[in-house]
Amino acid sequence: MGTAAPFRCATGALEGLVVLDLTQMLAGPYATMMLADQGAHVVKIEPPGGDLTRRTGPHLEGARRIDEQGFGSYFASINRNKDSLVLDLKHPAGKAALLRLVRQADVLVENYRSGVMERLGLGYETLALENPRLVYAALRGFGDARSGESPYADWPAYDPVAQAMGGIMGITGAVPGGAPTKIGPGVGDIVPAMYLAYGIAAACWRTQRTGQGQFLDVAMVDAVLAVCERLVFQHSATGAVPGPEGNGHPLLCPFGLFPAKDGHVSLGVPNDRFWVPLVQCMGRPELATDPRYATNEARVKHKASVEEIVGGWTARHTKAELSALLGGEIPFGPVFNAADIFDDPHFRARQMLVDVEQPGASRPLTVAGTPVRMSGTPGGVRRRAPLTGEHTDETLQAFGFSREDIAALRAEHVIQ
Repeated sequence: MGTAAPFRCATGALEGLVVLDLTQMLAGPYATMMLADQGAHVVKIEPPGGDLTRRTGPHLEGARRIDEQGFGSYFASINRNKDSLVLDLKHPAGKAALLRLVRQADVLVENYRSGVMERLGLGYETLALENPRLVYAALRGFGDARSGESPYADWPAYDPVAQAMGGIMGITGAVPGGAPTKIGPGVGDIVPAMYLAYGIAAACWRTQRTGQGQFLDVAMVDAVLAVCERLVFQHSATGAVPGPEGNGHPLLCPFGLFPAKDGHVSLGVPNDRFWVPLVQCMGRPELATDPRYATNEARVKHKASVEEIVGGWTARHTKAELSALLGGEIPFGPVFNAADIFDDPHFRARQMLVDVEQPGASRPLTVAGTPVRMSGTPGGVRRRAPLTGEHTDETLQAFGFSREDIAALRAEHVIQ
């Protein structure tokens, strides 16, 4: 583990892991957030002016006044549990300072476009000479040439691009065979972030055993394709080109979304044993033995009829009524909006809605918690996201910089 001392008591399984976070926007910060949630000491190294997402709203009233670089909810959600250090890497003294940090770190994470770190003189090969134990993690739209050079390596990529080219958009849509649809959350960013955090943990485990670091590379489009593994084997096995599947399932019936009086519900019959209690609740017990519907194979053949029967019944009830009838009997859940989630007791009981302080604001901001639960090292959201450069001095001191060193860097406007 790195030698820089953590500043606060952590309770996660990654306590003692020192991570230098050079990422911005969503994908990279989400990956380092996952590490920080599990106790890693994550130092967010921001350029002068801070991460651009600091200025992205919405803002709680009063939060804008505290940090002139911004402290929006977007930034606050995915940068909790981190320390902030502002360092100008374009300045020779800033580069030298980063090298000093690297010598004591376990991990460095960046999501610049290909070649940026090399042009700064801070590429993997340079940093590995300073610290052979370093795990250098890069997240780019189409990956890094070290792992296989993509013809699109120089293309900028954001969430919709990764969704489109990674395949997930092409199999998503309300109407089977219809137009593709973008998935609401930024899965083109968040899925790669999850793979990156997983890769970092795996690489650090190897470093613990061998003393050797390595270069780790995740491409956004690759990560999205990995989630779409079904379309790969389907095309390989059959030659078919899967398209939007609507709100059902190509192999199971009934399985998907159905109307309610006040919205929609999701229910599924993954095998025949759930069909019997469903039709009993519907008051149609004869459907359990009807040869057109008794087996999943038969129901898939008569999918339109099954969905019409089930949907006609669900539409006569509210989501609450359907929850009372079907909850605990078959795989079922009402389709929640944000207000429903905030009102439902499950999410507070599971600590998935966490209130964090917002400097200057009259009330806290609620952010999504971590779904990872460990009995001995619980992790979770411990503190708010940092103000721009809030921990610059104490971070540098923890890494062995003297007061004179820090004063010299500030005089040259390398830090703030």
